[in-house]
Amino acid sequence: MPKTIVCFGPGPMFKGGISNYNTSLAKALDKMPDTDVHIVSWTQQYPAIVPREFVDKSSKANLLDGTDIKVTYITNYNNPASWYKTAKYIKDLGAEKIIIQWSIAIQGLPVGRIINWLRKNSDIEIIVDLHFVLQKEKSKIDRFFLTIGIGNAHTYLVHSLKTFEELKAFYPNKSFELVYDGSRTKLVDTQTVVKLYHPIYDLFKPDPHFDIEAFKKENGLRKHVFLFFGFIRKYKGLHQTIESFAQFAKDRDDVSLLICGESFWNTLDSTKWSTKLKTAIFGTAKKIFLSKQDDEQNYRPLELIKTLGIEEKCVVFNTFIANEEVHKFFQVSDCAVLYYLTATPSGIESLSYNFNLPILASKVGHFPETIKDGYNGYLAEDRDIDSMANVMKKYIEHPLPKENVAEISEHLSWENYAKAILTD
Repeated sequence: MPKTIVCFGPGPMFKGGISNYNTSLAKALDKMPDTDVHIVSWTQQYPAIVPREFVDKSSKANLLDGTDIKVTYITNYNNPASWYKTAKYIKDLGAEKIIIQWSIAIQGLPVGRIINWLRKNSDIEIIVDLHFVLQKEKSKIDRFFLTIGIGNAHTYLVHSLKTFEELKAFYPNKSFELVYDGSRTKLVDTQTVVKLYHPIYDLFKPDPHFDIEAFKKENGLRKHVFLFFGFIRKYKGLHQTIESFAQFAKDRDDVSLLICGESFWNTLDSTKWSTKLKTAIFGTAKKIFLSKQDDEQNYRPLELIKTLGIEEKCVVFNTFIANEEVHKFFQVSDCAVLYYLTATPSGIESLSYNFNLPILASKVGHFPETIKDGYNGYLAEDRDIDSMANVMKKYIEHPLPKENVAEISEHLSWENYAKAILTD
């Protein structure tokens, strides 16, 4: 009999890294022998007041082609009856394991109810895949949602030791055993924490027939291309990337900064009354629960391009990039720039490795764990524009072989990740 495995999180119809991650994980598990893999997904991931479009309406490619994975969209954040329906559906599947993607504390309310119901009514191993414990913008209510959300899981997966330390700090009265091989603890009243990694995305592959030089010429890209890719969020520090690039590029005519990504809070038609109402309610909620410095309502880093006078050296695609278009931006780039303010294992880092792109990153979060300075990337001092500009210069003067990146990537496979999950 095959093992029935459930990957709970956003299905492939949603935008963003967590959807891509959940889909990649399901595909990896589907390749394992004797598995029956299901994606059980949200229909609505957040409270209805959140003013953002989360559904991917641009991509045409079906990321699950060639698999036997079944996808069920069932869980509505705003409908508690669907939470019970989700748990019952998973139990009725006869699932042996469920892997829950944890990426934002506000989901603790429905996730906690689903976990607690499954613990009481089934023998399913409940695994929480921690992208972080608390997200970068910590609101006053996040700790409450985390408390009721994931504390009752059997097993946790972490991608960095920093996340493990955060888990222990948040639950000081719980006992955890850290393992590296996927084996589960035999100790009573102890939860297993499996230290793994963020696997390399294999959803997007280079196109050997793609005309790199034609694309560069068409879009005005110069010889050396520095890439910022992904949703534009404050914690990703795009303002630092633009400022340091402006400083580095002032005496050069052979460099471009390629910025590709959707402004996270600018995806709905602002003229619609429904958008205005959501924005007003959500804005009030943020003022109550979110610290002023973490509010990104007025975060507009792209305006710096004109302010700094580097329009001719920047190429901007301020939109969501469809799945089938992703490869183009990585294939034309020399390296990816991740000058984040805070960082947990990053989907953009993983995606860059898939195209063998070296990383330029700030010394924050887990980056010093995964980036060997001078080997598969370069590290800049945190919040230091001079250091970041110097790192860009260093990369031009001392480029890193893509073979180095490929070597690091070999150890970050989805196959090994899936094997660790399936271990008993």
